[in-house]
Amino acid sequence: MAARDPVESWTEGVVCSICRNIFTGPVILECGHNFCRSCISWGREGRNSCPECRVESTGHSLTVNRAMVRLSEQARALSPNLTAKKSKLQCEKHQEELQLFCKTDKKLICLICASAQEHTSHSFEPIEDAIEFYKEQAKSSSESLTEKTSEIHKMEQKQNISEVQEQAKSSFESVTEKTSEIHKMEQKQKESISEVQKQSHKLQSQVISQFAELHQILTEKGQHLLRDIREEEKKIVKTMEKNLQEIQEYLKSIQEELSKLQEQTDHKDGVLFLKEEVGRKRRVSYEAKLMSVEDGALPIEKFDRTFFYNMALRETSDIIKRVSVTLDVETAHPLLAVSEDRKRVRWTRDRRSLPDTGKRFTVWPCVLGSEGFTLGRLYWEVEVVGSQWWSLGVAAESVERKRPVTLTPETGVWSIRRQGVEFDAFTSTPSPLPARPIPLRVGVYLSYESGTVSFYDAATKSHLHTFTGNKFTENLYPFFAAWRREQCLRIVSSSAPGV
Repeated sequence: MAARDPVESWTEGVVCSICRNIFTGPVILECGHNFCRSCISWGREGRNSCPECRVESTGHSLTVNRAMVRLSEQARALSPNLTAKKSKLQCEKHQEELQLFCKTDKKLICLICASAQEHTSHSFEPIEDAIEFYKEQAKSSSESLTEKTSEIHKMEQKQNISEVQEQAKSSFESVTEKTSEIHKMEQKQKESISEVQKQSHKLQSQVISQFAELHQILTEKGQHLLRDIREEEKKIVKTMEKNLQEIQEYLKSIQEELSKLQEQTDHKDGVLFLKEEVGRKRRVSYEAKLMSVEDGALPIEKFDRTFFYNMALRETSDIIKRVSVTLDVETAHPLLAVSEDRKRVRWTRDRRSLPDTGKRFTVWPCVLGSEGFTLGRLYWEVEVVGSQWWSLGVAAESVERKRPVTLTPETGVWSIRRQGVEFDAFTSTPSPLPARPIPLRVGVYLSYESGTVSFYDAATKSHLHTFTGNKFTENLYPFFAAWRREQCLRIVSSSAPGV
């Protein structure tokens, strides 16, 4: 065995165990170990221990070992090559050789870093061991990838061209079926748009007809309402047309894909077809995208007659005649008692013996007003406070009075009624009126020429119901009915809605 260099053997005693270089500014600890001053980083607080033997020191100051300073200088002069042990890779923080690999942080560190607080409880290993470990990992990954590549090559060789063609055929059939479904959706969307437009046109026609009745004074208001309807239509149709455009664009993309699939399916060169098919990134995702028909309808309730009649009757109060209605006692049913001023009617339990004038109701407990109307726009109000069983409105002069017929528009009576908690327009199939507190005072508006009869909550001037589309040809009379004990109706002084 070769003898060791005596100089090298002697200088080993002046090499710092941390940086592995000849001491620079050596200091001695209480345990007797020496280190370079720059290799020891003690704090002013807490316990400090020796990096080599871990013996704790009671003091916080470091003592310079002057004897070791002289020996270090002599060793450096005798062996200038000893400091060449530094690695080519150095710690950026301490400028020391990187000798360890921190497995916790997965980074190269020097010996000073290893003793620092940031690496406390971390796991280390020599750089050489780490290199071997990662080489083995890389080798294993390389072998796995090589094996996987071999499998893919085998799969590529086994791929059957006819299977790809069969898949293309299946895709073609599926796209064809999907195209048919989208065509149906397109047609349905067009029909929905057409229906909204028909509703809009119908509503516009109704508005024009109603405003024509009120002459030039309402022209400006009518045009404003028409503009709102058109804007509402435009807003709804815009959304639906946008959806239609998306459907058509989607249909176009599918048709383009369908055309490409057809061309590929008919391709004579099978190998070229396979190459192109495998090279395609993706097909049109016609199954993932959900398409639907956008339904829509004009909010007709927004343009109901509540607004129209409130506005019309307010602005044309000068052409609406507020009539003072009195009751015709000769038409009153025997169970009804009419007041002396002929403004009130009350249901009684006792059936009176009255002469049959031919005008009297003998089946239903009804009574008519004294004056009939054959033209104009007329308005009156009836107080129904405390009554829960009543009906009021307008009746034709020819209304049946002796037989038990249902008193509806078909038989010449246009009325609303209350039966306990039920409140409806009295038609062949009763139409419940909007849910709201049942009014205590009801306004009746008759427009003879336009064939309409409207009802209002007189207290709030809000619209309750309107009968339209009638063609009046005979006298019309105010109509009243009361049944059950102590039910009373009273005709009161009135003003047209909004006046």
